[in-house]
Amino acid sequence: MDELVEVTRDLVSISSHEDETEAGDFIEQWLRTETDAEVTRDEIGNVIARKGTGVETDTELALVGHHDVVPPDESQIEDGEYVVEESDGRLYGRGTADMKGSVVASMLAFRDVDPACELVFASFVAEELGGDGARHAVENGFSPDYAIVAEGSTNYSKDGVTDVVIAHRGRRASTITASGSAAHASEPEAGKNAIYRACDAVDIVRDCSVPTVSVLGHEISGSVVATEIEGGSAWNVIPANCDITIDERTVPGERADLEAVEEIEGVTWTVEQDLPPMECDDAEFADAVLESARDAQESEPEHVTKPHATDAGWLSQAGVTCVVCGASEPGEAHTKNESVGIAVLERCYRIYRNTAERL
Repeated sequence: MDELVEVTRDLVSISSHEDETEAGDFIEQWLRTETDAEVTRDEIGNVIARKGTGVETDTELALVGHHDVVPPDESQIEDGEYVVEESDGRLYGRGTADMKGSVVASMLAFRDVDPACELVFASFVAEELGGDGARHAVENGFSPDYAIVAEGSTNYSKDGVTDVVIAHRGRRASTITASGSAAHASEPEAGKNAIYRACDAVDIVRDCSVPTVSVLGHEISGSVVATEIEGGSAWNVIPANCDITIDERTVPGERADLEAVEEIEGVTWTVEQDLPPMECDDAEFADAVLESARDAQESEPEHVTKPHATDAGWLSQAGVTCVVCGASEPGEAHTKNESVGIAVLERCYRIYRNTAERL
């Protein structure tokens, strides 16, 4: 599909790591020109379009993406625009995989399909900052029955296949703060060593059991690890403060017992960010999207799980039945050589269109 490549190149070339406005303008204008849908742009820049409101069923399916990206490598930007190159059946450039390519596949599928349900297209802002766009949409009434979030699900079960993600982990970032009292290091008993207290807390983190849950017959496990430490003021001073950063990957309905570190004297625990996990709560919908994926490719896709958080977590938390299905492959997002397969974008277009026609 030449049009799919052309529109992807146009959208990818627009800088959107600091300000998504121009990319949102492009998507909004394209939808207004190419479709007769009801198109809205909210106050923070989310673009939402609706069609098929006259169908007999009141079921609502959303095709969901985001048009912000992480900052590009210096090789990926030139004269204020992102560099987009095509080679060996792939498009290269910041945002090709994560996730403007799949956004465009969703846009074209939204335009072309005669849906069997009410169909919504949504491209959010600030996903890379923690899902601020999705949260704003949910808080202002965005609540479809079902959603396909077009983050990466390609090459998960095996190479050459786009799978359907039925669960993913969330991320809870937190800080352990250990406080003590300073003293001269020649008289350590005169102070309270905050680093020692922090080490005692890290022992609890290291021994913390992480949960495993089952979603539609697939197991998904969490993790928890200390990733940063900062403390002390000089080589000859007993440290009065020490901070430990904790990265926890959460699973639906379960958390590691990190609160236990506060049983140590002088230790507090503060959550800095909590991105929710996702689980599909409807096997019939998960199977329907998988069947659409089968019909869109020669390979045999599977239900799989995903290790990191997406906007599907915020939607799932709000009661939307979600799966994740998109073109990005493991190891492509956020890299200086980020790319996406053109054939995979075409496959995703077919998956989104198939689902909307059948749901």
